[in-house]
Amino acid sequence: MLVDSHCHLEYKGLVEDREGVLERAREAGVGAFLNISTRQSEWDQVVGTAAREPDVFASVGIHPHEADAHQDLGRAALLEATRHPRVIAIGETGLDYYYDKSDREAQKSLFRMHIDVARETQLPLIIHTRDAEEDTFAILAAEMEKGAYPALIHCFTASANFAEKVLALGLTISLSGIVTFKNAKDLQEVAKIIPEDRLLVETDSPFLAPVPHRGRVCEPAYVADTAAFVAGLRGTDMERMTAVTTANFFNLFKKAAL
Repeated sequence: MLVDSHCHLEYKGLVEDREGVLERAREAGVGAFLNISTRQSEWDQVVGTAAREPDVFASVGIHPHEADAHQDLGRAALLEATRHPRVIAIGETGLDYYYDKSDREAQKSLFRMHIDVARETQLPLIIHTRDAEEDTFAILAAEMEKGAYPALIHCFTASANFAEKVLALGLTISLSGIVTFKNAKDLQEVAKIIPEDRLLVETDSPFLAPVPHRGRVCEPAYVADTAAFVAGLRGTDMERMTAVTTANFFNLFKKAAL
């Protein structure tokens, strides 16, 4: 089976037909989903879906776009939310300097707090980074020196140099439908060099539908298209890509169980 390691099942475009979305994905061979939260007000809904669906898991966290609105979020609140049995990850969190929707210092502070909780719980940290490679790596490296924590860069679009540095820290890299785009040549080269045991695939649905679905609302079923494309880039077959990325998911997200 395949795993969609990052989707937003509560977002417009999916939530209106969530049961249909899940069924179409299952028919396409997707056997597990990680439903991602981006703000505290979503946590109950994200976790509730995971509680109802045995193949859906949940994350809790605050997206960097939402940092300004969550400056009073205490560490205790995030830590408490991670205790739910269906919560297997922390995030998404990180830094986004492309849109700068929140103050950069607020983003950094919240990012560090998420890392601290990931270190204590050993739940993997799901990292969003855009136009912030230098600061993202500086924080990751400094925090790793304080004590190890599991983490991944989701929807990877950064440079090969950044990939090499985060891989050296022990992180995993997840590829979205962006890797299938015609203008993603640099990313396609990065996709070829990710160690086999550090590779995941995702949709980030309802965003970023891969070729041949560009222009449509992205659904978790489309993770199969991304996996097939990456398999081709890496000179392997779909069976191998499916087995590897699924094993990597459950090796990283150790709290997950089907």
